[in-house]
Amino acid sequence: MLILGLESSCDETAAALVTDDRRVLAHKLAGQEAAHAPYGGVVPEIAARAHVEALEPLIAAALAEAGVSLADVDAIAATAGPGLIGGVMVGLVTGKALAHAAGKPLLAVNHLEGHALSPRLADPALAFPYLLLLVSGGHCQLLLVEGVGRYRRLATTIDDAAGEAFDKTAKALGLGYPGGPAVERAAAAGNPAAVPLPRPLKGSAEPHFSFAGLKSAVVRAVGHHAMEDIAASFQAAVVECLIDRTRRALAAAGPVSALVVAGGVAANGAVRTALEALAHERDLRFVAPPGWLCTDNAAMIAWAGAERFAAGMTDPLDVPARARWPLDPDAEAVRGAGVKA
Repeated sequence: MLILGLESSCDETAAALVTDDRRVLAHKLAGQEAAHAPYGGVVPEIAARAHVEALEPLIAAALAEAGVSLADVDAIAATAGPGLIGGVMVGLVTGKALAHAAGKPLLAVNHLEGHALSPRLADPALAFPYLLLLVSGGHCQLLLVEGVGRYRRLATTIDDAAGEAFDKTAKALGLGYPGGPAVERAAAAGNPAAVPLPRPLKGSAEPHFSFAGLKSAVVRAVGHHAMEDIAASFQAAVVECLIDRTRRALAAAGPVSALVVAGGVAANGAVRTALEALAHERDLRFVAPPGWLCTDNAAMIAWAGAERFAAGMTDPLDVPARARWPLDPDAEAVRGAGVKA
């Protein structure tokens, strides 16, 4: 089975061809860092226009690299949300057009499901159920992944996501965009114990995350401490919060096959090291996709499409694009989180 995957939910445009036996035949990606850098973050209208310009050439390049034509593809998977709605619409409409023109099934993939299933693309031995820490720019959740299309949310953020806090910390420190890698580089030269920063909700009976107060404390620390020390102290605080909340979720989840991390912040070395230690403490396997598969990419969308297609799940051509699309729509409402939950 060969799946064409399309991703355009934020500021990465990507196309990939992936087989159901986990071979990535081609993956083409166009970033937008230069376009957004002057603003210190992603500008939705700029992102959407860039997707329009980049997507068709990327698809053509991916097909050429794999040595196949659209007729050889078994189905087309496109991100249908959540994300910046303009960008989501570009990818989904393109996927619909290709599916209609070639007479192929359409798979409307939840971007978060792409992240949730991406570890199974990297690790064939990863079996359901597993506990997933999904940690990215827009989301910070703990999910029990019970199967394809079956997700139980155990925790979410009540305000900012961890990745958002990384980006805003980078902006406050003058480190530029994208913020996550910039903060990690600065932290490597700093003292993680130099700046007293809060650990929101650490030790709380409430299962969720909160990073807004930490972000605000970083802003107050600017000008009073060395930039590298602030970065290191911030990163240490984030890691402590993630580990504390994940340890609590493991206790509540019941038996799982592994502790898994995915999403853009999963590329952070300090986060990975701490989670691996926690998994070892609990005598669990630790699974983290390679760095390129943690950030937004089309291979994870194609793989999620392959998993859904194998399960007999396809979508009609009038499936809507969604700015918000929770993986667990039956999860209880969370204070402060609103539709982000």
